[in-house]
Amino acid sequence: MNKVNLAEKFGLFAEYWSPKVVGELNDSHIKLAKLKGEFDWHHHAGEDELFLVVKGRLLIRFRDRDVYLDEGEFLVIPKGVDHLPVAAEEVQVMLIEPKGTLNTGNVVTEKTKTTLDRI
Repeated sequence: MNKVNLAEKFGLFAEYWSPKVVGELNDSHIKLAKLKGEFDWHHHAGEDELFLVVKGRLLIRFRDRDVYLDEGEFLVIPKGVDHLPVAAEEVQVMLIEPKGTLNTGNVVTEKTKTTLDRI
């Protein structure tokens, strides 16, 4: 059992849209990611996904509405729901999702990460 300092972990990487595994909880990964710009429309067919904003402001677009998340706020996106994360400025997020979840869900793009770094 080791404690995790989020600021320290975020300081270990600079790339955007490249989640890093910082812990495991049952059958889920706890990931940190830096986001900037627009991601890709996608959904996760079999997994719910939690976005917790640690720093910055994140817009999550849905087909029928937009949701803004500020620091300290989180949103659980149910499996099967199309979404598009957008970060006008750098955003630091914690993600909790089942192991094996692809960051781009049902689509494969240049942002798809098939292997994840652990930090």
